[in-house]
Amino acid sequence: MNVLGVIGGSGLYELPGLANVETVAVDTPYGAPSDVLVRGTLGDTVLLFLPRHGRGHRVPPHRINYRANVCAMKLSGATHLVSVSAVGSMREAIVPGHLVVPDQTIDLTKGRTSTFFDDVAVHVPFADPVCKDLAEALATAAERGDPTGTVHRGGTYLCMEGPQFSTRAESLLYRSWGVSVIGMTALPEAKLAREAELPYATLALATDYDCWHESEEDVSVEAVLAVMRANVERAKRALVELEPRLPDAKKSRAHDILAGACSRRRRPSRKMRASASGGSSRDRFRSKVPPAVSFVTQARL
Repeated sequence: MNVLGVIGGSGLYELPGLANVETVAVDTPYGAPSDVLVRGTLGDTVLLFLPRHGRGHRVPPHRINYRANVCAMKLSGATHLVSVSAVGSMREAIVPGHLVVPDQTIDLTKGRTSTFFDDVAVHVPFADPVCKDLAEALATAAERGDPTGTVHRGGTYLCMEGPQFSTRAESLLYRSWGVSVIGMTALPEAKLAREAELPYATLALATDYDCWHESEEDVSVEAVLAVMRANVERAKRALVELEPRLPDAKKSRAHDILAGACSRRRRPSRKMRASASGGSSRDRFRSKVPPAVSFVTQARL
């Protein structure tokens, strides 16, 4: 059975047709996730939802425990992971209210822990940071969910540290790089999803033009939230349409990405050994990774 993990803003789990709804508290070796998970069934799919900023939007982007969030999804059996996030538009053609399913990222975050593997050297390929099949299915679902809306397929998501917005000079620089949208949450989330062998894609909701667009008012929190509220219904319809279109996770390159990861064993730390738990793991993974970080294989289907 497919288990769709969704990390996004509050309210997204109030989907039409979502049944058997319950909350699930998950402990991880990396601390607590942003909030409890909401679990339900949608058609033939189990849906897991986690509010990235916690209920009441209390956790700013630079303080999110991204490792715990992704780990909680994996431990709860997620087979696919979709991120829903508000972004600023860096292109005239991406009008506030449009949806974007980017296929590339630029990481300008600072100081966020971006790996599960602190005690062993593991280098996963990340040239293509999203799952092509999942991104294609997500874009199609977004189009079906709002036939009169606009969905941009592909593009580059630049992830900044925040919580402040860009300066005008920064915004113009990013445009010269060919960036499509700018946000604060896609990374290290996408990197951690790759290490957890989860197919990952982002549904980016353009809420405003970034400050390069001098004919527009500078970004304000109030303006962002107003457009975001208007976009929530479109995102919910996209998730409902995605359910019957989920690709086979085992056909995604992400599913077995650690098989080709370059790694080097080191003695696991005492903290990692203390957090280790039982469970089967594949021989190839066991040869690379100390048991404490084997939640990846423990949670595999």
